Amino acid sequence: MADPTSLLRTRLADLGSVVQAAERCVDDVVAAAALMRSALQGGGKILFCGNGGSAADAQHLATEYVVRYMKNRRALAAIALTTDTSLLTAAGNDLGFDEIFARQVEALGRPGDVLVIHSTSGNSPNVLRAAQVARAAGLPVIGWTSEDGGALRALATVCVRIPTARTDRAQELHLHLQHVICELLEGDLT
Repeated sequence: MADPTSLLRTRLADLGSVVQAAERCVDDVVAAAALMRSALQGGGKILFCGNGGSAADAQHLATEYVVRYMKNRRALAAIALTTDTSLLTAAGNDLGFDEIFARQVEALGRPGDVLVIHSTSGNSPNVLRAAQVARAAGLPVIGWTSEDGGALRALATVCVRIPTARTDRAQELHLHLQHVICELLEGDLT
């Protein structure tokens, strides 16, 4: 068994180095915040999607907007496209798994909305398809990825790429940076 103290210090140092490297993402995070602010100020909504742990992050963040983050305020319009099991399984069965988010963007996305995609690889076919449908409908797309951003980078209006090959580290920084955006928007929109 590894020494717990040593492992903890090693993992904290690793996280710290990713945080330092993520300084290069600041302009993209500010641009993402501006797109989200514009959508919410204009009466639009934020649509979130992702797979696996990224689906959990999508749900977590949609909740922060609808309920609250740091202070009590009016509800802000956000939907996680990852939560309706009947819809997800029907779309997966009838249309194919690649269409589970695209179909919802087609049904729910309106001009003025923004699609936020969580995909550390940036290559999951179902999120790429959602980005294509969103862009065709005129919705901006914000991608949260890692490394080079994968194929999502070319489809995204803004792509925040955490400089790490570790999925967990990328997701940890995605969540942290999106909490900062949420804090900014709570201050601006309430």
